[in-house]
Amino acid sequence: MKLKLAIVFCCLAWAQAYVQASAQVKPDTALLGRNPKAGHFAELRGVKLYYEMYGAGAPVLFIHGNGGSMHDFKHQLLAFAKSNKVILVDSRAHGKSKDAGDSLSYEMMADDIHALLEHLKVDSCNVVGWSDGGINALLLALRHPGKVRKLAATGANLWPDSTALDPWVYKKILEWDADLATQTSDPVKRNQKKLMHLMAVQPNITLEQLHKIHCPSLIIGGDHDVIIPEHTVQIARAIPKSYLWILPNSGHSTLVHYAAEFNRVTMEFFAKPFRAIQEEKMFE
Repeated sequence: MKLKLAIVFCCLAWAQAYVQASAQVKPDTALLGRNPKAGHFAELRGVKLYYEMYGAGAPVLFIHGNGGSMHDFKHQLLAFAKSNKVILVDSRAHGKSKDAGDSLSYEMMADDIHALLEHLKVDSCNVVGWSDGGINALLLALRHPGKVRKLAATGANLWPDSTALDPWVYKKILEWDADLATQTSDPVKRNQKKLMHLMAVQPNITLEQLHKIHCPSLIIGGDHDVIIPEHTVQIARAIPKSYLWILPNSGHSTLVHYAAEFNRVTMEFFAKPFRAIQEEKMFE
């Protein structure tokens, strides 16, 4: 019996050491998304989610946009990994996280992320979401509020129409969605159809729902984003504890064209207490 207990404790210690070592793999942007030392698969909710971890410290989760992968955060990895445990994940039907299902929703992806955090035994974390990843960050805060300390969302929208998306962009999405619907459904095309149709008909979040997000939030957009700046303002105004940051001379890729500033401001937002700016403080 004592021998069995010793073996169990030895295995647990080894597993803990392995997790700690894998989370502290030296960040390499060239290998991001395909790093054998940092990469793992977790079988959760009917899909094998691929994730990578780097660094140590307060956990920060990154969620990419439609058609992307964790590699999209190559401009953020080195900066954040200096003082944080960085968690990156390929959303289902993206990157290495294959998904054979016919249906897809942002709610499904937000619940996937929650399951991954449970799997990693992460009680709560800060979250950075870009585009569809910003939508997923908002939904994660709504559906699993205990998991999100603070969130930073750039280029997110609440509904799919020309009041949220630039009219030219929205028209193109509908055209691409209709065109893909007529094409032969090999596995690659079927996945493309699923992703494009997702943007054409979702998300469907109300401003009233955002009132229930109580974690401090930094809502970001470009002044020439595919998401209409006025819609980004609506999102920020609907969240009780929020800051708004509209970047000038920027489209949808705020994390790329303003990478250094984006990293600095976002890390400061995560590190500092939220400051309510009301009444006399509005003059400051």
